[in-house]
Amino acid sequence: MEYRQTNVIGGKGSAPGEFAASLRCLAVDARGQLLAAGDSEIKMFDASGRIKRRWSTSRPVLSVAVAADGAVYAGELRQIEIFDGSGKLVNTWRDETLLQRVTAIGFVHDGVLAGDSAGRAIRHFDRNGRFRNNIGKDNPVNGFLVPNGVVDFAVDAHGVIHAANPGKHRVERYLPTGELLGHIGRFHGTDPAGFGGCCNPTNVAVRDRIYVTEKAGPRAKVYDFSGNLEAVIESADFDPNCKNMSVAVDARGVVYVADTVKLAILVFEPSNLGGTGPVGPVSLVGQAGLVQVGQVSLVHVGLVGQAVSPVKPAEGLPR
Repeated sequence: MEYRQTNVIGGKGSAPGEFAASLRCLAVDARGQLLAAGDSEIKMFDASGRIKRRWSTSRPVLSVAVAADGAVYAGELRQIEIFDGSGKLVNTWRDETLLQRVTAIGFVHDGVLAGDSAGRAIRHFDRNGRFRNNIGKDNPVNGFLVPNGVVDFAVDAHGVIHAANPGKHRVERYLPTGELLGHIGRFHGTDPAGFGGCCNPTNVAVRDRIYVTEKAGPRAKVYDFSGNLEAVIESADFDPNCKNMSVAVDARGVVYVADTVKLAILVFEPSNLGGTGPVGPVSLVGQAGLVQVGQVSLVHVGLVGQAVSPVKPAEGLPR
């Protein structure tokens, strides 16, 4: 697998397309639009990184997801707010016990899933907000091991849940009913195919492959569904102190990663999309190689190149 860095979206600031104090979560909708949860707002960007729309949430937003019907779900402290595609609030689910800190949201065919980091579990609700069951708590430690304070997961095309369990250095697979199907990953301090440190991976996305992010140092990795490492994406643009880096992937295979310190979204395209993009010249490395050229270094990946300037946000956007 080969990737190139092609864009940097957002950044710290007060402009409509920037983030004042936090960038928590990313999601991609069926039209390829990128949604970002930060501060007390949801921001929507087009595929080129131009902001299209933004709207406020009633509490600081910790997670965002888009349902098949276009509804936007925002996870917060003790509640989930549900908006239509234009940002109009249509419903709010509140629960002081089951939704203490909603750091991830996902969907199965007839239900809604919410990662509650305070309860160290994924909560399964029906589409009307009625609780069904917990996922990830039926183990000796009574939940996911999340020292970083985030429960993150993604749902694949078959309805299987892939949940990061950083304290166990793996990504676990569950049915919506809560049964553990298996896992990928293992602890290793030097082999990039493994997960090092106290607690990695922190975040996960699923599309045609499994995509994860790690902290210390910050990077993204790509695995097949059998757990074989296909790519490691490292960029000098990432702040070395960032963690809980949300990752999202669109239908083209473009990878979006949130830098939680610089409050910027780094964009990486697979090389099979063609073209050189705005990063300029690239160099190739082999399976065992590690190279740094310009601002991006990649292991088990073929493309590296110069970072690009952030997309400038437009003024006068709808809220």
